[in-house]
This record gives sequence, C-alpha cells and structure tokens, in this order.
Amino acid sequence: MAVRTPPRPARPPVRKGSRRRRRETLRNLAFLSPWLLGTGLFFFYPLVSSAYYSFTHYDGFGSPTFDGLSNWRFVFSDYPFFWPALRNTLWLVVVMVTLRVIFGLGVGMLVIRLKRGANLFRTLYYAPYLAPPVASTLAFVFLLNPGTGPVNTILGKVGLPEPAWFNDPAWSKPALTLLALWGIGDLMVIFMASLLDVPKEQYEAAQLDGAGPFQQFRFVTLPHLRPILTFAAVTGVIATMQYYTEPLVAGQIASGQIGGSGQQTEPGYPDKSTLTLPQLVYHLGFQRFDIGAACVIALVLFALSMVFAALLMRRGGGFLGNDA
Repeated sequence: MAVRTPPRPARPPVRKGSRRRRRETLRNLAFLSPWLLGTGLFFFYPLVSSAYYSFTHYDGFGSPTFDGLSNWRFVFSDYPFFWPALRNTLWLVVVMVTLRVIFGLGVGMLVIRLKRGANLFRTLYYAPYLAPPVASTLAFVFLLNPGTGPVNTILGKVGLPEPAWFNDPAWSKPALTLLALWGIGDLMVIFMASLLDVPKEQYEAAQLDGAGPFQQFRFVTLPHLRPILTFAAVTGVIATMQYYTEPLVAGQIASGQIGGSGQQTEPGYPDKSTLTLPQLVYHLGFQRFDIGAACVIALVLFALSMVFAALLMRRGGGFLGNDA
C-alpha cells in the first residue's frame, strides 16, 4: 500500500513592499557607512578603550593588567594637580566662553553698522584668528611682560596698576582670556552672517511700536540669534575643554622653562594657575607613561563636556531655535 507524503506547506508570498523597504534600508546603510565607520573608529573605540584602560595598570609598552579603582583613587585623592586643573578648566569654561560670545556678538554688531571702512575692520578683527596658537601666545607673553612689555609701560605712564600677568596666579587666567578675545574673528564672522539675516521689516515694525534700540535687540535680534548663540556656546565649551597649547606655552615662556624634547617640566606656572585638564592627560600619559590615570582624566573631560553641552542645548532650545 502506497504511503502518501504530506504536502509541503506553501511559502508565504513575499510582498513587494517588504523587498522595497529592505533595499531602501541597505541603500541608506551604504550611504551612512562612512559616518558609521568613522564614528566607530574615532569615537566609540577610543571611548571604550579609555574606559577599559582606566581600570588597568598600563604603561603603553607591556600588556595592561586589571587594577580595579586604583587609578580613580589616585587621580581624585593622591594626584596634587587634578583639583587645581579642574578649577582652572571650569573657570575658563565659564568666564572665557561667556566673554568670547559677548565680545564676538558686540564686534559683529559694530562692524555691520559701519558705513565706511567695514572691510578694513573685518580684516583687522579676523586676522588674529589666523595666527598660529604658539606664535600668538609668544607675542602675548612678550607684550604682557611685567618688566619690559609695552602694555605695562603704557599703564604705568597713565598711572594705572601694572599687573604681573603670566607671572601672577591672580592675573594669568585673565591674561589667557585676553588672548582668547584677541582671536575673536571666527565668532565675529558667524554673528555677522546671522545679524545680516534678521528681517529688516521686523526692526521697522518694532520702531513703529515705539521700541528703542535695547528693546529691538532684546525682542528682535536675540530671538533670531538664539540657535547661533547656542552653537557658539557649545563649540566654545568643547574647545575650552581641549585648551592645551596656549596655557602650556604661556606658562613655560613666563617661567623661562622652555623644555626640549623629552624634558619634563612642572606644568601650570605660576602656582598651577595655568594648569588645565588636557595638560594632565599629556603629562600622565606621555611623560609619566601612566595611561590608566590619563584615561581617567580623559573620561572626566568627556563627562564634563557632555554635561555642559546638554545644559546649553536644553537652555538654548537646541540649534533649531525651538521654544521647547
């Protein structure tokens, strides 16, 4: 007697819509692959590696060995440079970034209102931004030299106090702030483009309603500049969290300790007032070969940058200028 084989279950029909969606997904992934590859290699991989090395003893040559929380305890408790560097970095973030945004906006408003010589003033304000950081810092150290610098010479002739600038812990960070304000050309150009984009009809309507210059700036100019102000603040915080070259060069030149290749010098002259967290990352990682402790400070920098950026984005309504 013949045995009947059960019929095979019919395959569900493949819908054309699902094939189309799958092709679109693959095409989108192909277009996104450069970004995904770059983000994975240059962001997520270093971040995960830093988190891993922060729990290990690693000198960059041998194999890392797990060391628990010893690197974190060393940085937060036993490393004498961490807390001064953290205070200096937060001071620069709050003061320098705020003054750069205000000064850049003021210069941009001034230049666009000039009737004559606008191109000359644009060039004069933008040219310092193109100067290399080391060269501009060297120039500022010599200009602000307490004994022979022309700035103190002029202050003395007009009867004003003559600060020690980079040789005084109380004046070293204000001197760095002056250096940052000198190179304000990047923010000036951004604010000029944004100010020229504000509709003139709104200024005319505000004038008809009796609004003065301050009311026009508050109720017409600032709402249009809101996303640009947020962008300037966020990028300024990120750049200040990476502030390395200027304070290092200023401290070494002012102290006379210009070290050569491989020579170790105590950072932060005078009295740790120019010390920043990126300097500690280099000092620990490439001078003391303590990669684990350097990764701890790098993670602190990353966390602080994310916190400041999130607060600014929330307060500023994001880069789109929404009111949420």
